[in-house]
Amino acid sequence: MDSNPTIKGRGAQINVPNKFFQLSHEMRDDFLEYCAKEGENADKNRTLYLEVFPKTIVNKVDSPDVGMGYSMNMYQGCEHGCIYCYARNTHEFWGYSAGLDFERRILVKKDAPKLLEQFINRKSWQTHPIVMSGNTDCYQPAEQEFKLTRQCLEVFLKYKHPVGIITKNAMILRDLDLLKALARDNLITVNLSITSLSEETRRVLEPRTATIKKRLETVKILSDNGIPVNVMMAPIIPSINSHEVLPLAKRVSEMGALSMGHTIVRLNGAIGEIFTDWINKTMPDRADKVLHQIASCHGGNLNDSRYGTRMRGEGEIANQINAMVKLAKLKYFKGKSMPELNTTLHEQFKDGQLKLF
Repeated sequence: MDSNPTIKGRGAQINVPNKFFQLSHEMRDDFLEYCAKEGENADKNRTLYLEVFPKTIVNKVDSPDVGMGYSMNMYQGCEHGCIYCYARNTHEFWGYSAGLDFERRILVKKDAPKLLEQFINRKSWQTHPIVMSGNTDCYQPAEQEFKLTRQCLEVFLKYKHPVGIITKNAMILRDLDLLKALARDNLITVNLSITSLSEETRRVLEPRTATIKKRLETVKILSDNGIPVNVMMAPIIPSINSHEVLPLAKRVSEMGALSMGHTIVRLNGAIGEIFTDWINKTMPDRADKVLHQIASCHGGNLNDSRYGTRMRGEGEIANQINAMVKLAKLKYFKGKSMPELNTTLHEQFKDGQLKLF
């Protein structure tokens, strides 16, 4: 039997204890041995969609390190399974683990379009861009079934309200008709996450995301249709994708991207344990090297919560990465920039139609 078995199609390989709970569950070796002898699956590895009923959907973002003022999430948890995802820790607030639960217990907010409509039509609301997916991807697999992202885009279009999207899924092209309509009034920007040009790297880092080929095609199709695209190389992980900064920047610029952003990986909260377990199982030959290099970017720790340094890191390796990104932007994005979204139309359309007086 493989001493380091992996759960196929998932990023996390364990469920770490929820820090808010006194009790925890563990998969005991004697139970695993029993299942193996009986030919049974100890873990069925199924995704469950669970409906939740929040009172609000739009959140104010106070972090000075995040380039957004307001965000909304139709789904909590994300089936994409990106092993490094900072949002994993938020699943503990809902009573679940940041590990496998984050990928397999997806909370669905079916009232999201109605809650959004109520929020942006408040008399006190001063129009400001709202970003979909500030926490979890709005085009994750659940969207195929529930179509909440499309319904919310219809709300933004109806009321001429500016919106940003963060995603790493080519499913966004399903809504090209709405995106084009929003773009005509400069009401939409798309931030597409591409962390590598290597499909092998993509499969282990982000097991249920769109392929690299599909994502590059998505950048081109969106750009060709007048929809502004910023590509996020986030996160950059030393000795995994840190060597790809220049070739990736060149490729996405050729596809039509107007800008490029980046972060250096940080492993806060439960993510440190989840990532460490994962890399020892999937990349045992370089696990220690990668972990030590990540720590060197954050004052010797995997965890870094310091505003101002947590996204860019510090130290020799972080400085080299940040310098390479700066060079890539000068070389491949000179003269390009993302437009500012139009915030002037919404007030006239708060009742769903143009006000004449």
